[in-house]
Amino acid sequence: MDDLEEIRRRKLMELQAQRQKELEELAQQQEMARRIEEQKKAILKAVLEPEARERLTRLKLAHPDIAEAVEAQLIALAQSGRLRSKITDEMLKEILRRAMPKKRETRIIRK
Repeated sequence: MDDLEEIRRRKLMELQAQRQKELEELAQQQEMARRIEEQKKAILKAVLEPEARERLTRLKLAHPDIAEAVEAQLIALAQSGRLRSKITDEMLKEILRRAMPKKRETRIIRK
């Protein structure tokens, strides 16, 4: 009976150690994601004027996929040194106009 109890105790300790390791890995991933998000915000703050940054924030609420793509594009341009000045609201509007998918016009023809 003692052997069975010893096996159970060891198994429980192994499971607890594995769970602790998983929690630590999750915490590291969350910390890394937080740092990446902070870096993105800092870069966007440096390359966008306040009005443009506000527009991008509002777009993120309505169309998160498009906003993420535009953010990634702006960050890539900033990191490669291809941006010479801050992006104004008008410039961002043009970038968004190009990034937005074309809407197809639906026409109903009755016969």
